[in-house]
Amino acid sequence: MTPISPPSSVVTELQRLTRSELSRGSRVWHVLLALVASAMTIIVVSLWLTEPGLPLRTQIAFATLAGIGVGWTGFAVWVLRTRRVLLARHRQVAGRLAVAFSGVFTVGCLVLAFATETAAARPALAMGLGLLIVAVVVWRRAEMAHATLLARRAQLEQRLNSALAGRQSGGP
Repeated sequence: MTPISPPSSVVTELQRLTRSELSRGSRVWHVLLALVASAMTIIVVSLWLTEPGLPLRTQIAFATLAGIGVGWTGFAVWVLRTRRVLLARHRQVAGRLAVAFSGVFTVGCLVLAFATETAAARPALAMGLGLLIVAVVVWRRAEMAHATLLARRAQLEQRLNSALAGRQSGGP
């Protein structure tokens, strides 16, 4: 039996998609994210543990920051450990994390603005809302990119299947 190979255009397109998802630059940025997020988390937790007399709201803020740092570190490690094409899945997850974390920040600023007369609460709330808007835009773009890649994969699979079916039936 003669081995069947896909058309060269399909192979070229699949190789291009694979290279774009597994780029060296992407890996470097995820390594940097893991390092920065873990360093930030270590610093926050160290400050939190060495200052036992902190007010409750400061302890809550430190716990929240530590949780955010652990979340970003875990995300970066997940992307680096996967070692395969994620079809933009990692961008979706990053977008969701950004929306969740900026949402937590915004809610915290909102609570602070209404509960206290802190002068920095309103500018922080405005910044939180801006971050939340940016995070939602990034997340939606990631969702659309993922949908586009899935549609392209389905198209390539269909082309491959029709090419294989044509070759098996004695076509060109």
